[in-house]
Amino acid sequence: MSKHYSIESLREVAGGDDDFMAVVAQTFLEEIPPDLQAMQEAIQNDNKELAYQFAHKMKPNLEMFGVAVAKDISAIESWSKTSKSPDVIADNLAKVVTTVTQVFEELQEDFKL
Repeated sequence: MSKHYSIESLREVAGGDDDFMAVVAQTFLEEIPPDLQAMQEAIQNDNKELAYQFAHKMKPNLEMFGVAVAKDISAIESWSKTSKSPDVIADNLAKVVTTVTQVFEELQEDFKL
């Protein structure tokens, strides 16, 4: 079964150092879940500024791990600059949440965290 993140991207960032890869994975698992939750809440509360901040904050980490949600994160960032309702990005948010949650599980399993 294919992963929702790229071990190759992570290996490249870590210079092939397995211990450092585990540290990077652990840091991701500590920092991204609360940011993801906060972004969801901000969107549900139609707090566009806060939603943008969390989407923007998570983007480099998601890219570093090769998580294929860049278009959805960009859509959330773009939405935050409009007057449209949160319903407009519901599908994007759902994809980000589902995919990133799967990445959490895969990282925990792959790195025994």
